[in-house]
Amino acid sequence: MKYLLDTCTFLWLIRGDSSLSVLARDAILDTTNEVYLSVVSAWEIGVKFGLGKLPLPSTPVPLVARQRQRHQLESLPLVEGAALTASSLPLHHRDPFDRLLVGQALHDGLTILSPDALLKPYSVSVQW
Repeated sequence: MKYLLDTCTFLWLIRGDSSLSVLARDAILDTTNEVYLSVVSAWEIGVKFGLGKLPLPSTPVPLVARQRQRHQLESLPLVEGAALTASSLPLHHRDPFDRLLVGQALHDGLTILSPDALLKPYSVSVQW
């Protein structure tokens, strides 16, 4: 399977937070799966940290890359096709970061690991 982590899923993973579902944890730990962290999530983390809305043990620049490598997550770049897919989505969800993640998942055939019920109206695979 190919999975894309929602930003909150990544944050819960690196914090060892009990909010991370068993299904998500198992999918991430299964080495036969391809698990991705989008550059969109890295951007969201940086923006929210910069606004003082996301406390972190260090700045996002070393933290995201270090934790992505620690958990053996692949980096998913934002490509033009995924951005255009996101721009054509209906406005079920107004969060631009989540809309871009949905666009990437649809474009690249990924299942999003997310507890966000607002993603369900899209024709994207979501598991939690």
